[in-house]
Amino acid sequence: MRKEIEKIKISESAPKVIKNLYSKEEIEEFLKLYKELPTTVHNKKQNVIKKRWLQGYNERLEKLFFDRLKKEIGDFRLDNLQDEKGKDIYGLIQESYAPIGLHVDGGFELNNQIYKQSLIPLTPVGSTVIFKNRFYEESTSFTQDPEELKKTNLQYGQNKRSSEHLKLYGEKPFDQKIHERYLRHENIENLKGLEVELIYEWEVGSMLIFDRTHLHCSSSVIEGKKIGIATFTKK
Repeated sequence: MRKEIEKIKISESAPKVIKNLYSKEEIEEFLKLYKELPTTVHNKKQNVIKKRWLQGYNERLEKLFFDRLKKEIGDFRLDNLQDEKGKDIYGLIQESYAPIGLHVDGGFELNNQIYKQSLIPLTPVGSTVIFKNRFYEESTSFTQDPEELKKTNLQYGQNKRSSEHLKLYGEKPFDQKIHERYLRHENIENLKGLEVELIYEWEVGSMLIFDRTHLHCSSSVIEGKKIGIATFTKK
């Protein structure tokens, strides 16, 4: 059970999109950084490549990112995975060829007061669906798949698998039109009781900020691949 739930709730707010935050040249610098970083995960089954944004590859870009995020959300601490030397990483850069399923990024330490997460699109085609529904425990992937639910021997940084959400948010069927347009990769029964808060259409140069307690997922809308930077914070 997470210890700081009431403090977390006090700092919650609606998702927001900051447009034109990064210039074309800065986005190109992010893409150059992505090419230079070593691959952390290449999951061929999920069709995704993940790279940790390690410190020291581009200090100017690190400061620029940190300062702009602080301007939007105030004081924060990074809550991403650490490198082999125990240093904080700035986030995870992910190249996806298939949509990512329903999950929450609550982190892996229940004593932490989780705060906001951000998403910076580096490619133009894609969208992220954020639900009104919230979950206050650790990072969890929500599924009805019996094979996925059997996965309990997880490594550090891997999401717990759970179908607990189906008992938390009521029996209301999910909106069929939204499902058909944005969420065809999800079994509609897995979305029972969920309501959409925001559908963020990716726009290069913008940044999405939302609470880490929000359930969310990728949409089905991908043309070839999409690349984005996800960063997680705590108080």
